[in-house]
Amino acid sequence: MFVVKTNVKIDWKNGVNGNGSLKTVFLNTNIAIPAEFGGSGNGASPKEILVASATACFTSVLISMIESRDLPVIDVAVDSEGLNSEDEFKIIHHPRIVLSGNKTEEQIQTANRLFAMADKGCAIGNLLKKAGVKIEIQGEILAK
Repeated sequence: MFVVKTNVKIDWKNGVNGNGSLKTVFLNTNIAIPAEFGGSGNGASPKEILVASATACFTSVLISMIESRDLPVIDVAVDSEGLNSEDEFKIIHHPRIVLSGNKTEEQIQTANRLFAMADKGCAIGNLLKKAGVKIEIQGEILAK
């Protein structure tokens, strides 16, 4: 059985109105309870970190899939938003792939298909979906 271990360390100061530092091997950021929940708001909230994790997973899978195909990619960017209402939590990824001017129609179609494939291949997104989070992909292909 293959086990992946992830270590996260948080140091917190000054109670609800304070903030903390979240550290991993490659991540170091401030965290805080959001102001709307009585906290200081002086750091990333748990929901921001959750959406960032889903975005990083989706993006890394998308990049891996792009690399395994012969696509003339100039740039890849992903903007994501988390929407929280009383009855659901939804993440919307807005990936954008920029292809060079010498792309073919087949390459454009392949790039478009990669959005859904990356969504299906993202382990974090799949875990969130099992927990009832809705994830939408609204991709865009541009040419330069």
